[in-house]
Amino acid sequence: MYKNSTNQFLKPVTTKINDAGNLEIGGCDTVELVEKYGSPLYVMDETTLRNICCDYKSAFSSYPKVNMMFASKALCTMGTSALIASEGFGFDVVSAGEIYTVYKAGADMSKVLFNGNNKSFDELTLAIELGVGRISVDNFFELSLLNEIAKSHNKIIDILLRITPGIECHTHEYIQTGHLDSKFGFDLTQIDEAVELILSEYNNLKLRGLHAHIGSQIFETKVYHDEIEILVREIKRLNDKFGLSLDEINIGGGLGVKYTEKDVPPSAYEIADVILKSLNTAVEKYQINPPALFIEPGRSIVSTAGVTLYTIGSSKQVPKGKKYIAVDGGMADNPRPSMYQAEYSAIIANKPLAENNTKVTIAGRFCESGDILIKDIELPNPEEGDILCVFNTGAYNYSMASNYNRVQKSAMVLVNNSQSDIIINRETLDDIVSGDVVPDRLKIK
Repeated sequence: MYKNSTNQFLKPVTTKINDAGNLEIGGCDTVELVEKYGSPLYVMDETTLRNICCDYKSAFSSYPKVNMMFASKALCTMGTSALIASEGFGFDVVSAGEIYTVYKAGADMSKVLFNGNNKSFDELTLAIELGVGRISVDNFFELSLLNEIAKSHNKIIDILLRITPGIECHTHEYIQTGHLDSKFGFDLTQIDEAVELILSEYNNLKLRGLHAHIGSQIFETKVYHDEIEILVREIKRLNDKFGLSLDEINIGGGLGVKYTEKDVPPSAYEIADVILKSLNTAVEKYQINPPALFIEPGRSIVSTAGVTLYTIGSSKQVPKGKKYIAVDGGMADNPRPSMYQAEYSAIIANKPLAENNTKVTIAGRFCESGDILIKDIELPNPEEGDILCVFNTGAYNYSMASNYNRVQKSAMVLVNNSQSDIIINRETLDDIVSGDVVPDRLKIK
């Protein structure tokens, strides 16, 4: 049996019911957090976040050359980036904003990898100027552009080639990235042409290895075995054909988390066992030196650590139909149910021990019929003013948040040892209009 890891938990590890009868996380009463900071409110539990980082480091500790890279797209703030960097992680980033955020958080930029399928001239320039350690090149256009920028800066840039390995994992089609019909990466039939260009024309690029990513919210482990077999086989073939000494593989991330009780994701220890056994077997099979292994967990690092607190407002009983309970947030602070039909678990934070005797559907406040957070959940008679706590919202909720309906984005707090600290300020109405400009000819006299 494998050890459990934090991604397999539904709730933050510090979750408890306190003496006041309220839900407590990180030693902080969630009802008091809403009183102090307002709602909707993103809450991140530091202990849970550090625990999963330690799970990953422990799980992969037997392999001597492992580089843990947090996939910043899951949650990118200066506060969380500083915390994750303090655990020894590097960062996988996909935009100038993410590069700049981890830079301002104090990350070691040599441990940052820049990924993405349509990086701009300005983004690549910023990456070079800030000393990003690796750039994962996605296509032929980018190879040419990056070499041009590197040459103008008189630098040699370490790169990986992102490839499409042709593996499909059983996740939502929008979060599969490794199958053949994908917008990401070089097809296996295009790799040789890319390498030839690097060796013959692009003298400011140094190819270090290959990168692949097979999807997200992955529950099956065999896909990692298949991915590693393909990457190591290609490393061997390229080294032999072109006289190279490629010594790095990046297998992406994708480990799933437990959003509801029916979800049973593998642990970090289970995927580490599959990955490392597969890598050692492939290394022996293809007779190459053990490569440096890059792994990019994102969702599984931050999701369980996060919850979102809402205040319940209006309700509606449809005659002979559903009972809708509305909260003060919705698809703008968590678009995943609308986009992916994602499912979540929740409780009422101010009466967590009360009997779940009422089936309701949790509706958001936004002007869309599809703004539904949770369908048909059993709760203890929700009433106006109750605090609803939705679990496992640390990944992709804040990252994908919007100002739809011109609603301000929510605040985020980090909780630990009964202390709460703001790490994202709640937007104000002035923040909403701060980028707007009215041309002089339209100004009302």
